[in-house]
Amino acid sequence: MVHDTDDAVSPRTLRKDAVNYKLHFRNINEQQVDEICLDFFYKPHTITLLTATVLSLMYFAFTRDDGHSDNNLRVGILVVVSFFLVISVLAFPNGPFIRPHPAIWRMVFGLSVLYFLFLVLLIFLNWDQVKILMYWLDPNLRYAKREADIMEYAVNCTVITWERLLSHFDIFAFGHFAGWAVKALLIRNYGLCWTISITWELTELFFMHLLPNFAECWWDQVILDILLCNGGGIWLGMTACRFLEMRTYRWASIKEIHTTTGKIKRAVLQFTPASWTYVRWFDPKSSIQRLAGIYLFMILWQLTELNTFFLKHIFVFQASHPLSWCRIFLLGSITAPTVRYVQPSKQQHYTYEQHPSIHPSIITRLSGVGSGWQQVQQADPGLPLTRSTFQLILGDPEAFQGQPGDIIPPACPRSSPGPPTNNKHDITH
Repeated sequence: MVHDTDDAVSPRTLRKDAVNYKLHFRNINEQQVDEICLDFFYKPHTITLLTATVLSLMYFAFTRDDGHSDNNLRVGILVVVSFFLVISVLAFPNGPFIRPHPAIWRMVFGLSVLYFLFLVLLIFLNWDQVKILMYWLDPNLRYAKREADIMEYAVNCTVITWERLLSHFDIFAFGHFAGWAVKALLIRNYGLCWTISITWELTELFFMHLLPNFAECWWDQVILDILLCNGGGIWLGMTACRFLEMRTYRWASIKEIHTTTGKIKRAVLQFTPASWTYVRWFDPKSSIQRLAGIYLFMILWQLTELNTFFLKHIFVFQASHPLSWCRIFLLGSITAPTVRYVQPSKQQHYTYEQHPSIHPSIITRLSGVGSGWQQVQQADPGLPLTRSTFQLILGDPEAFQGQPGDIIPPACPRSSPGPPTNNKHDITH
């Protein structure tokens, strides 16, 4: 009897595929260090670490001044976080990365768990309670103002000059460019990067009736954002990916290097990837589940980006505040291993480190909407996308002034039409 080899698959092949997938799943959850240069840094040292931690705790507990109640609470929280990170190093798995050291990524996972638990707490606090907590962390936040209250956006869009274009290249533009370079290093696919980039600009159009800083002139959004900052960052990140893919990775032990320069170079290279994997997001044989997973990945990515702007608007702090950029750095560190989990085209399971990355995106949205729900209910349902887009292109500043019921308080009165402002971040006098 002749079997059709294209349709019939032997049980041995199925078992082999299952074994290979289990090995891949195990390796990506618990990456092992194959070539250990210095044994001391890769041994557990559990008793030594716990002993040193407890002795340090006893020393500071009995020697520090406890006369200030606020300082006591701050120090107590820091010690709790420190202890949890120690437990993370001892108990949590390595994850997909081993450079510069697996302990670093165990602590990143520990911070992601703490961040998730903190967001769960915020869900049960109202807006006033969250503000009290923020004032306790930084008393200067009492005087913080929304960027929409002191800045103008999308003004005189029909006036385009070289001076005005160059004035937009500030620290925020550099951060925009660098951010997309890092995103390209994480995603490693032109198609996904460009899709996320363009859909984010559409997201800004949909939400600019709630967030005035989303209002931009067409040339700012298309030329400066999509083509230059986003496109340049994507190109730089993907060029770095191609370079890392072509490298030959042969790591020598630092003990085998006899020159001082060679030892220093090897120590610096410890902060570079141990290897680089070519990523294939799409496969001709990809299932509907895989395609749905990629769509969900892009939606959660946009939701995470959107959370940043809603949080600083609802709870009133600016982008330059440590609360903003520390959260961005933390989310970037959490996202790196999470993206690595969803990259393999045959990935089917929901791995442990995806929980503290996916759940905070949803919990942050719940906490933000929950705290500002009264403001959201009073908000205008928003300008239709078509009308707001035409007003954006034509440079109608009243399109972004907001309606009487908006959650955004009206910006400072705009002056009569005159010379164009030099920067979209200019302060209204």
